[in-house]
Amino acid sequence: MTAPVTGTRLADLTTARVGGPAHKLVGASTEQGIIEAVRAADGAGEPLLIISGGSNLLIGDDGFDGTVVRIASTGFTVNDDDATCGGVMVNVQAGHDWDDLVRYTVMHAFSGLEALSGIPGSTGATPVQNVGAYGADVSQTIATVRTFDRETDRIKSFTNFELKFGYRDSLLKRTTVDGSPRYVVLSVEFQLGLGRLSKPIRYAELARALGVEVGARAYANDVRREVLKLRRGKGMVLDAADPDTRSTGSFFTNPIVPQAVADTLPVDAPRYPSGTEGHVKLSAAWLIEHAGFSKGYGLGDDDAHTAAGGRASLSTKHTLAVTNRGEASTSDLLSVARLVRDGVENAFGIRLEPEPLLIGCVL
Repeated sequence: MTAPVTGTRLADLTTARVGGPAHKLVGASTEQGIIEAVRAADGAGEPLLIISGGSNLLIGDDGFDGTVVRIASTGFTVNDDDATCGGVMVNVQAGHDWDDLVRYTVMHAFSGLEALSGIPGSTGATPVQNVGAYGADVSQTIATVRTFDRETDRIKSFTNFELKFGYRDSLLKRTTVDGSPRYVVLSVEFQLGLGRLSKPIRYAELARALGVEVGARAYANDVRREVLKLRRGKGMVLDAADPDTRSTGSFFTNPIVPQAVADTLPVDAPRYPSGTEGHVKLSAAWLIEHAGFSKGYGLGDDDAHTAAGGRASLSTKHTLAVTNRGEASTSDLLSVARLVRDGVENAFGIRLEPEPLLIGCVL
């Protein structure tokens, strides 16, 4: 654990590059350091915010009036001794860069994470949001998550079943209030298959890019290459030279609605299985575009440009990301997002919900 630093600009620690100062910032590079930092904040009765990669986080312009613990633990171990698991167990420290882990697993023929290539952020954040993309999510490979339970002041490990994963959801997320989790993730253990082939490809766009049928397998190296290519084309791989990558990623989740609501939409509106009886999952991007919001909304002569002065806009590559064009504030990004949310609701009666964690601000 490093000595606390005051007044650090949280914009420098987030992928959207917005957010005011931290009252106190503490870095923690080991499991024990994380626990000690959290205990110190709780003992002092200070609000607590956990941050690592900062990729799914939008912090208000006034910053955070409490302790921010930045998790910087790195490294992982591979256990392939137990053949009964049908593969390998990879135990990863919470602060380890996610895409570095994915790259390693693909290079070493560990199958299961390849479709999740290029997602920014830390490994410890992935089970909280049940991070996913291109038909895969981490709930498909997570075996256990080791946490520090702030209520009992003890280490607690969860099995996959106990985490109660849902669409961009988990028990860990549901027990987090205003960015302050009950369970602080310390490490994540993945169970991965052995072999050069990927898991079955479930996403049509990725299947087309690979030249295979949906449900078929492909070489994991090819899957990673095409996923990274698709993500770069949408400004979803971090690039300091590309303002489209200064965002929280997808700002809105794909809404899950009753079948009766979906039936009111045009027949060409995409519909996907939701995993919930009587409900379907819709495409937030389709709703946004068909409500009249185009790529780059906010950069031209429109309401968003008036509200945010062109400092924030929808991505010029796709409509799900709200981007910082260089000098935006959190309020600017929220102004654009609010116009889009309200426009979709006016057009279709469906209210989009934000995907990033909002700290000290509201949509």
